[in-house]
Amino acid sequence: MSAGLLRRWLLRRFAVPREAHAATPADYGLVAIEVGLPARDGRRLHGWFVPPAGGTPAPAVLVMHGWGANASLMLPLARPLHDAGHAVLLIDARGHGASENIDFMSLPRFAEDVAAGLDWLGGRHDVDRARLSLVGHSVGAAAVLLEASRRDHLNAVIALSAFAHPRDMMRRHLSAMGLPWYPLGALVTAWVQRLIGARFDDIAPLTTLPRARCPVLLAHGLHDNTVPFAEAERLAASRPGTALIRVDAGHDLSEAMPQARGAFERFLNASASVPET
Repeated sequence: MSAGLLRRWLLRRFAVPREAHAATPADYGLVAIEVGLPARDGRRLHGWFVPPAGGTPAPAVLVMHGWGANASLMLPLARPLHDAGHAVLLIDARGHGASENIDFMSLPRFAEDVAAGLDWLGGRHDVDRARLSLVGHSVGAAAVLLEASRRDHLNAVIALSAFAHPRDMMRRHLSAMGLPWYPLGALVTAWVQRLIGARFDDIAPLTTLPRARCPVLLAHGLHDNTVPFAEAERLAASRPGTALIRVDAGHDLSEAMPQARGAFERFLNASASVPET
């Protein structure tokens, strides 16, 4: 297969399945502002910003969805975060939800959109830029960990259903397609890394989580068939002190929020009082 054909096959095979929003903040009793913020490449990112209910400036949480999802699927998290005193920004990554399209998405590009959201929050008068936290699901979890590894001043990170290494995800994906790892899988993986402009070893949560300069909480479903629970255990072991919550759920943790709500609130509140190192 020629380089051009392989590139076109990869772009087609890993194209983002765009889904419309299934709900709005109002469905969860939240008063939100619909916002448009610039991505690093100038494209428009759609988001919902839920201003703080109490005094300002207030701590804020940026919430990032996973691959093929959108901000509406993360709304079950918004209410408990807001009730706990945080402003909340939920954004659609490029090529997702109501954000502008892009030729292809990747973990590094998800992280770029997280960075754009943090920059936007840092410019608001009602947000305390010294108390910004991140929450992400699946690829979004890997993205918030990647961005956290690059920032000196974050309050905390909550990673939901995070995978340990992109290569493991690629192996599972190609196996489901019936493609052998050697030689085809290894070739495709090499080309994906070339396409996204990053080595898997450099952007893997196993690499980025230990580099994060803030407290990290992992939450993972015991019945996750997309990312096995064992990967969460590997991640937790990669940095001593990383908390891990076991949730009676699959890959989608939205229905399990009542189980984890209290733990999330306690973690974020405790992290706000942890001195920077």
